Amino acid sequence: MLIENATGIEATLQMTRAIKYILFGLTICLFHYVNGQTSKKDSLSALLKLNIEDTNKVNTLNALAWEMKYIKPDTSVLLSTLALQLAEKINWQLGIGKSHHRLGTFYQLKGDYARSIEEYTKTIALCDELEKSGSVSQAQVLSLKSKAIGSIAISYSIQGDYPKALDAYFKALKIAEELGDKNSVPIFLGNIGNVYKEQNDYSKALDYYFKALKKAEEAGDKNAMATNLGNIGIVYSEQGDYPKALDYYFRALKLAEELENKNGMAIKLINIGSVYKEQKDFAKALDYYSRALKLSEELGTKDVIAESRGNIGILYFKSGKFKEAEEQLTKAITLSESLGAKNYLRQFEEALSQLYDTTGRQKLALVHFRKATMLKDTLFSEEKARQITRKEMNYEFEKKEAALRAEQDKKDAIATQKIQKQNIIRNFFVGGFVVMLLFAGIFLMQRNRISKEKKRSEELLLNILPSEVADELKQTGHCQAKTYSMVTVMFIDFKDFTSVSEKISGELLVAEIDYCFSAFDNIIQKYKIEKIKTIGDAYICAGGLPVLNFTHAEDIISAGMAIKDFMLDRKKEKENKMEIPFEIRIGIHTGPVVAGIVGVKKFAYDIWGDTVNLAARIESSGEAGKVNISGTTYELVKEKFIFTHRGKIEAKHKGMIDMYFVERSV
Repeated sequence: MLIENATGIEATLQMTRAIKYILFGLTICLFHYVNGQTSKKDSLSALLKLNIEDTNKVNTLNALAWEMKYIKPDTSVLLSTLALQLAEKINWQLGIGKSHHRLGTFYQLKGDYARSIEEYTKTIALCDELEKSGSVSQAQVLSLKSKAIGSIAISYSIQGDYPKALDAYFKALKIAEELGDKNSVPIFLGNIGNVYKEQNDYSKALDYYFKALKKAEEAGDKNAMATNLGNIGIVYSEQGDYPKALDYYFRALKLAEELENKNGMAIKLINIGSVYKEQKDFAKALDYYSRALKLSEELGTKDVIAESRGNIGILYFKSGKFKEAEEQLTKAITLSESLGAKNYLRQFEEALSQLYDTTGRQKLALVHFRKATMLKDTLFSEEKARQITRKEMNYEFEKKEAALRAEQDKKDAIATQKIQKQNIIRNFFVGGFVVMLLFAGIFLMQRNRISKEKKRSEELLLNILPSEVADELKQTGHCQAKTYSMVTVMFIDFKDFTSVSEKISGELLVAEIDYCFSAFDNIIQKYKIEKIKTIGDAYICAGGLPVLNFTHAEDIISAGMAIKDFMLDRKKEKENKMEIPFEIRIGIHTGPVVAGIVGVKKFAYDIWGDTVNLAARIESSGEAGKVNISGTTYELVKEKFIFTHRGKIEAKHKGMIDMYFVERSV
């Protein structure tokens, strides 16, 4: 405080005295604190005793700050602040940039991302000035600049700003590749993979992770190897390939232990725990999560603490320990909010919503459900996905263009010789190539025939079952029923179907139902809604399964309104032709269901529960040409549409229920 607030000549004197006193005090404190720690900290502490204010002391202060970053991050901030002041005093520009970069890293570890971005930005600005002046080695300046750009990308990524993060990573990667910086290239490649993983683009994520792993192995960088092995494990885990995931996780953990990298160890322990959680081995999962929490609390790494607590909370929830789960999830959410870590926050808000729903606290469940939905919309908007694609395309284009320019002169010089050689080779192989084409044609015809048959079988299976259920059925031979705590069910029924059907032929009746149901199929497919079944003239579908989502109520109502409009248009067409039209009633309700397939022949995916029965009652209590919804569904979408409140309506065997007609979207 003394150094920050003093001004003028007095400030200079106070700063000089303060630095000496603080360095002396830190030397004594650090000596006792790190006694028994690594000899590196001892050596650095000893160097601080030398009363020489030069570039070596700046480097020593920053190096000791780096060693203390997980032990006491606040001490690291103080040491690098002193390094910055000393670098400014002796006018060592490169040292000023390095000190700002160190400060950015320590603020990032503390969860102060705004301050970390500010410090990294100062480093980049200083590097730009040094690059123009030419007073410092360009390699040193560009190396520091690439690291600062890559570090700023980490802060953007943690906060969920993926387009900015990816833009920064590609800039940093380009500089590192031009410098031939073998240590930085695998780091940036791996971090680009992280962005794609967060967007669930697993193919691109694995591509960048394996590129990063190869570069790290070539450079002999065990830290980068451990990081990318762990990231590859994450992708395999999220794809459900648990044996591969554990193989990569344990390889990564072994390297982290060899390096005594406690932060890396904590992250790997969390990931291993998550695999055991998915395999329902809750005892092992809790053991690994608890070990990760202990390590992260020793280091003070807030983001890892938040993730550890959140995972322990989810595990307690799955084990039925609701009180312990609520305590851990609440702490994880509070810490994630302080960090601005939107991705963690979305996951833990969603888990807490499900916990409150399971324990019958519906109002709290709805509050946290909405928070999770808003966070999901922020993180995964279509615009961000488009921006990410554009950034990658620009980078790849610039890289290829630069490579083409570099090779052009060489290509021109050998062009004639190359053409002559190609002509000779072409004439030699032309006969053999014709024969190869003949065999290749036969092979391709056979392969295409097999491929078409396989595709036809797959299409038939997917026409009966959801893709997730079909995959489970193919892999295991059966499909386990699942409970969904919140889905939205829609019933559609033709009004006066029996009386109308008596007035037209059976062929025309079936043709009209087929025409309408086919249109319904196309509409619900547009809104990613699962068709459950048709029973006579009744059509049943549901949103929010088999893949969970948080927009199912809005999606179902939008589909219902589109179906209503389609039937009104169809009615006009039939009346113009002097034909008898059909009219429909639509009923919608939200709540828990059980879903799965039963039996061993003629599989059919179906849903059961009171929610299904109540949706049917709401449909029968509606009016032709209207979308009738329950009060439960209304609470989820009341800000999205305009409604007419019908009051409480008697539903057969269900008592009085609040019902609303949907008029239009907002």
